[in-house]
Amino acid sequence: MSISYEEFEQVDIRVGRVVEVTSYEGGTYSTHIIKIDFGEEIGVKKSLARLEPNYGGHEDELVGKQVLAVVNFEPKQIGTQMSEVLTLGFPDENGEAVLVHPGKEVPLGGKFF
Repeated sequence: MSISYEEFEQVDIRVGRVVEVTSYEGGTYSTHIIKIDFGEEIGVKKSLARLEPNYGGHEDELVGKQVLAVVNFEPKQIGTQMSEVLTLGFPDENGEAVLVHPGKEVPLGGKFF
């Protein structure tokens, strides 16, 4: 299925900095709650993600890292939590999430193009 460039432009992908990661016991597929700071315009948003096994047990290593997320999806209820943004990742060789990040530090809230 193809989409137009105009349709792609509607997806608002921004860079943010992980400020907190906590385990989420209530999720079937999501294992952690991530709080991400997208800068002054968007602020801090919550995302639920499956971080096991790549980041599980090493959550503190994610704090301070920059990641990419879709910030204009409607919030989604996941178990007892509400996910406000979709953190982007790719599957590794075992199908487990590896988060997407810029290759160098960039200003928070920067829009993907």
